[in-house]
Amino acid sequence: MTLPTLENLGKGPFFLMAGSCAIESRDLAFEIAERIDGITKSMGIPYIFKGSYRKANRTKIDSFTGIGDIKALEILKEVGTHFDLPTVTDIHESAEAAMAAAYVDVLQIPAFLCRQTDLLAAAAQTGKAVNIKKGQFMSGASMKFAVEKVMHENPQAQVYLTDRGNSFGYGDLVVDYRNLPEMSNFGVPVIMDCTHSLQRPNQGSGVTGGQPALIETIAKAAIAVGADGLFIETHPNPSIAKSDGANMLPLDQLEGLLEKLLKVRQAIV
Repeated sequence: MTLPTLENLGKGPFFLMAGSCAIESRDLAFEIAERIDGITKSMGIPYIFKGSYRKANRTKIDSFTGIGDIKALEILKEVGTHFDLPTVTDIHESAEAAMAAAYVDVLQIPAFLCRQTDLLAAAAQTGKAVNIKKGQFMSGASMKFAVEKVMHENPQAQVYLTDRGNSFGYGDLVVDYRNLPEMSNFGVPVIMDCTHSLQRPNQGSGVTGGQPALIETIAKAAIAVGADGLFIETHPNPSIAKSDGANMLPLDQLEGLLEKLLKVRQAIV
């Protein structure tokens, strides 16, 4: 099990962070991991399994948040061990860093929290890799300070930066592809979140909307401008997903999408 780095990626394929939004059950996590592991291995794409053990940023008080922290983290660890895959999950407060680090390989900092110095420091101090999502209110250039906060605590840290779009009014996001090369200037792998960037947040219904039909468009453009990795949330049946189903990619569409994206990658390297 090896994490993607700029050195080991070289001119090969991009890498993939993918899974369901939240850990809903052991069976679902294994179903998704098995399917994506088989696809990515056959294509030579480095793969990191993604699943949130808890969803802290919810619109409504009765929104799904998780099946229990330790139960979900144990599933993430079991997936990683069974399939020999690195795993990634979000943390929301400094005290969660050490807890989650005992189960996963990459700690993810949510976009809304990317300026939280104590949270970044706590993640770095675990010795795990850190994926920082760019805030919807941030430029790519300004993310250098988040990288510096992690490297200050752990100069050997593997840091990733992920773009997930920028706020456009109150209920929409747009992707400014200038952010990807700007973040690449910091010498870390840069990832495009192809699903959350298509969210329609702050809906009056209390449920975040999305535009999953545009996932392929976002992903193709990201690879074309030099993204090192892609972040895709996927589910066998997004309509019944407990979190963020409105912007997920149906799992049965992933293989065809990756085949197209590899052709884009091969054309530009």
